[in-house]
Amino acid sequence: MKRLIAALALLLLAPAAPALAAPYALEAGRTCDGWPRLPIETAPGMCAGLVVAPPPGKGLSTRTLRLPRTLVQRPGGDWIMVDLGGWDPGKGSVWRLVATPGKPPVLTPLLRKLTMPHGLGIGPDGLVYVGEMSRIIRFDPDAPDPAATIEVVISGLPDNRLHDNRHPLSNFIFDADWSLLVNVGAPSDQCAVKGKPSGPRCAVAEGPEPLAAVRRYRYLGDGRWDPRPETFARGLRNSLALARHPSGTILQAENSYDFSPAAERPFEELNVLVRGRDYGWPYCFDMTGQTPAWKGVAPLACASASHEKPRLLLPPHAAPLGMAIYDGAMFPALKGRLLVSYHGYRATGGRVVAFELDNKGMPVATKGARYPAYAKDGKTAWRTYPGPAAEPLILTPGWNAVAGKRPMGAPVGMAVAADGAIWITDDRNGHIIRIAADRP
Repeated sequence: MKRLIAALALLLLAPAAPALAAPYALEAGRTCDGWPRLPIETAPGMCAGLVVAPPPGKGLSTRTLRLPRTLVQRPGGDWIMVDLGGWDPGKGSVWRLVATPGKPPVLTPLLRKLTMPHGLGIGPDGLVYVGEMSRIIRFDPDAPDPAATIEVVISGLPDNRLHDNRHPLSNFIFDADWSLLVNVGAPSDQCAVKGKPSGPRCAVAEGPEPLAAVRRYRYLGDGRWDPRPETFARGLRNSLALARHPSGTILQAENSYDFSPAAERPFEELNVLVRGRDYGWPYCFDMTGQTPAWKGVAPLACASASHEKPRLLLPPHAAPLGMAIYDGAMFPALKGRLLVSYHGYRATGGRVVAFELDNKGMPVATKGARYPAYAKDGKTAWRTYPGPAAEPLILTPGWNAVAGKRPMGAPVGMAVAADGAIWITDDRNGHIIRIAADRP
């Protein structure tokens, strides 16, 4: 128990390479839509299949994919995936994956020695775009030497010298006109020194290019973007989870503060991003609360209309890191729903959920909504929200650690495959997982 407490304390202090978990005990003689079946409890009619797994019982250095984060399927059926590699410069990489049921997966390195890559997408030119810590690059994965085709698309994003090892990752999505919406994370938890504000306002949250924001780089055409960004929305601590609804609505899931010792507050947030609005960091949390560091002195009135409040609250410390809108044919009941991955290692993490959206992309609240948390006895405890929330369809209701059966899940990136299956990266455990219809 002392070792477990020490490990959790290290995770709270700073990003680090995660400890390796026990491997999955595959269900002998059973498959999931043709893939080895994993002992992850899923929603009725679904199952979890294994695509890529690391060598059992080995360290991170022996993994082909060390910390897989995001993935995208190309028109030909192969996959491109980003491996964070570690929290040090030059550890990241990009890979091509060819995966066929019944055959070993084939992984081919495309780029190496990247610094904290995370974001991934296919651009208007069909090239692959990758968000590193301080820039966005593109390259041609089909070239004889993909690294020789690298071009810098966006430069000058903040790096660790500004972030102080907090929220250094760049994620992005393309808007309808191919403009780039880019996450710029907060450099601290509450913009405070020893629990006290360093001035009357948080300097890094001010000005035309604040941190803790989503920036918009206007598309100029011909593969060029305006190097002068617009601050699309500010007051957002960490916007790794971003998605665009077909209606044009921009959705964001917020990784909220690390208040201590109250593990039940604050709640994470599901936000609808409105151009020019302030979502509260570092002054506000939940609906109207003032953060401890700025209580009584915050320049933003959290209960006022100046603070754009969450559309829905999400479970505390769930750590939503990935988003996708389901548009496949395999699961008709999920059509148009918002998929969100809960990466957190606490009791509310280790899940993939699906929220209902209306035809304008707005999340639909549920009266009396509750959220689940894994209990010590292996059962699920249900807790209530203090504000507007929803009870989503939980695709993986049983992904907690069970000795001799499975590690706790740590899902990050998600992608809907051409056949409608949902592919998921699990960085802590080094797996690529496929959620599919429950058939042999």
